[in-house]
Amino acid sequence: MTSAMQTKTVKTSPLYRSAIFKRDAVNEEARTVEISFSSEEPVERWFGLEILDHSPSSIRLGRLADGGALLVDHDPRDHVGVVENVSVDADRKGRAVVRFGEGERASEIFKDVVAGIRTKISVGYVPIRSVLEETNEGGLDVYRVIEWEPYEISVVSIPADTTVGLGRSAEENKTDLIIEFTNKQEGRQMPEVIENTKPAKVEVVAEHERKHGADSERTRAADILAMGDKYSMNELAREHVANNSSVEVMRQAVLEKLDNMRAVEADAPDIGLTDSEAGNFSFVRAIQALANPQNHRMQEAAKFEMEVSAAASEKLKRESRGMTVPVDVLKRDLTVGVAADGGNTVSTDLMTGSFIEMLRNRAFMMQLATVLTDLNGNLAIPRQTGGATAYWVAENGNPTESQQAFDQVPLSPETVGAFTDFSRKLMLQSSLDVEAFVRSDLARTMALEIDRVCIAGSGIGNEPTGILNTTGIGDVPGGANGLAPGWDHVVDLESEVAIDNADMGSLRYLVNAKTRGKLKKTFVDSGSNAERVWDNRAGNTPLNGYEALVTNQVPSDLDKGTSTGVCSALIFGNFADLFIGMWGGLDLTIDPYTNNLSGGIRVVALQDMDVAVRHAQSFAAMQDALTV
Repeated sequence: MTSAMQTKTVKTSPLYRSAIFKRDAVNEEARTVEISFSSEEPVERWFGLEILDHSPSSIRLGRLADGGALLVDHDPRDHVGVVENVSVDADRKGRAVVRFGEGERASEIFKDVVAGIRTKISVGYVPIRSVLEETNEGGLDVYRVIEWEPYEISVVSIPADTTVGLGRSAEENKTDLIIEFTNKQEGRQMPEVIENTKPAKVEVVAEHERKHGADSERTRAADILAMGDKYSMNELAREHVANNSSVEVMRQAVLEKLDNMRAVEADAPDIGLTDSEAGNFSFVRAIQALANPQNHRMQEAAKFEMEVSAAASEKLKRESRGMTVPVDVLKRDLTVGVAADGGNTVSTDLMTGSFIEMLRNRAFMMQLATVLTDLNGNLAIPRQTGGATAYWVAENGNPTESQQAFDQVPLSPETVGAFTDFSRKLMLQSSLDVEAFVRSDLARTMALEIDRVCIAGSGIGNEPTGILNTTGIGDVPGGANGLAPGWDHVVDLESEVAIDNADMGSLRYLVNAKTRGKLKKTFVDSGSNAERVWDNRAGNTPLNGYEALVTNQVPSDLDKGTSTGVCSALIFGNFADLFIGMWGGLDLTIDPYTNNLSGGIRVVALQDMDVAVRHAQSFAAMQDALTV
């Protein structure tokens, strides 16, 4: 005789179950993946253990079978594919074939799946009717869901918490779940999602929430740190843990870094030197050999440098104009050298630091910008150019489909050359100080040109385009013939950036010494006798609370109307949106003719690099500031 059933209806959110993509189930040509998205494995929920019954009468497959959506992280606005077919097999598992779309976003996610970067999937489903089967030995109620409906499948970075289901507190997603009890179970209570009228049960749920909160925090930190360790971004991970960032925020930060480097066409341009070998490379020996090609002793002394240069040229697949200093030498600290012929080898510790760090310390803009080094091949940095659109719709209506738009900011190597002169007698020295001086002087010379092109590069010929010549930056004009900069111009520069919602990140001013002097003399308004535009009392944030940096690389010889060669630029913006790319090694060549009468040596340093502004809206400039 069948026992009568008592029922209770509770509110519950959509629930989620996770699984893993199997690499051998990926068909790259067809852009499909075969997955198993559900099973009868018990999963602990906030109300007990849940078993999804996989009898044909229990699972509603209609929504998935009718072109179900393949999403990213259960976000209906991030639609990347379709469910092509779905079934329940003999081993009582839900299976599906999903196909990724051809769009840029879908292709990006599919590449990550193929590469094994994204390995997790999750199915969203609605439980409709459950039966309380038993209470197990651990005291947990076991519910069998005898009617349920999967409605989407998602590629996820971190699976949803199976104890609560994603979006548990989202009231608009609540659905009715009917719980059936036998007569023997009459009086059993099922805890509500949000609240319960029985105080004892509320206390149990609250204790569960407290424990779950602590567990979630430990899980959050562990997942972020694990992600940082996996992608060698440990410092980034520690920052996100300290800032209480979610795992999703960390994932986006990791993906952005990976995206920035994904378009690099070849492997790292170093040649595999050990730290000791890199430290033994002498700029002085290399320059001596280049300047004295007929001197057998100097050629022998620089034999190591020549071999390293040949290996670097082969790795970079380019002919050296003189001698190529590989990335290994440029980026590593100098260590112990080994004595060689002629006594020209550095034979003790050199603690001068790497050439790249010297260059960064001397190049003002490299301290502000996002610098990408060790590049080999063209680079394309992704940039969002448009967002989705919101619509108001009638009941049961559908919003018009819209999506984000993206393009790319290209970086491709252009060659910059800078030179410095050394005396013949200096180059005959083998002192540690001379070696350090030569490296430092080459870095300083290169840094000056990098600064100039970052700020005011013309974009004509082979010269990169700097901030001031980038199309689309905010323009704050003074007047037909220029105008002395004042408080209104400072406010207008900030407003130009803020109007485009770009007032975030590394915001600061960049001016030259003439502009600083002018602003120190300029009152905020005509009625003020104390407050100047450049507020010396504000420390390093003298311009309306923002940091202001001074470099004479900001031009002071611009033209406006009848004001010829006397206008200065004043720049405000997020300098993290300025990208500097550095390719390959440093090419050293010798000009033996310019200083041949004095016996001096002109060393020309050639470096492949490029500059690009990721978002023009991140910058605004006044380019007709009269400072005379």
